[in-house]
Amino acid sequence: MAGGGFSLFFMLAVATTTLPLSFAAVYKVGDSTGWTTIGNFDYKKWASSKTFHVGDVILFQYHAQFHNVMLVTHPDYQACNATNPLNTFTTGNDSYPIKTHGHHYFLCGVPGHCLAGQKVDINVARDSSLLAPTPQAAPSPMASTSSSTAAATSVPAVSPSKSPPLNALMGLLCKLGFAISVFVVFASTYA
Repeated sequence: MAGGGFSLFFMLAVATTTLPLSFAAVYKVGDSTGWTTIGNFDYKKWASSKTFHVGDVILFQYHAQFHNVMLVTHPDYQACNATNPLNTFTTGNDSYPIKTHGHHYFLCGVPGHCLAGQKVDINVARDSSLLAPTPQAAPSPMASTSSSTAAATSVPAVSPSKSPPLNALMGLLCKLGFAISVFVVFASTYA
């Protein structure tokens, strides 16, 4: 029975630890339009209609002969400056996994495309905790007073929802399920 209990414990441990990974979303930039200058698609409106989380994947689909994707800094995003990208994607089917909170700025580096609106700001907000509210960060006294920094800090924050986010609830339920599974395995092994 001890070997069977260990096997059951192992299977439950794997299932409960990998379950939260399946909740990552894949967002195709521009939805069915994709990443293009045709049709004057509003990428700012598209991004504002989504709620991005760490672990999600941003998918850029485009015709690689006519477009590219560049990850840039906030000042370069604002100025449509493609001369110093942090990263460049050119396959036409590029995935960008979100690994950090904050803004992720993308633009097309083909001359004129960014100025025509082919740029997107993916803003990944911090997920609130179920156990304790996250305090709001005060502005750093070391913060620069340049116009780009002032513009970045003057963006109004999204008002928090009174209900906890779904992925936070799922994480809590997974932990609870794991704890119950461990208890059941040990109780059945030693009973």
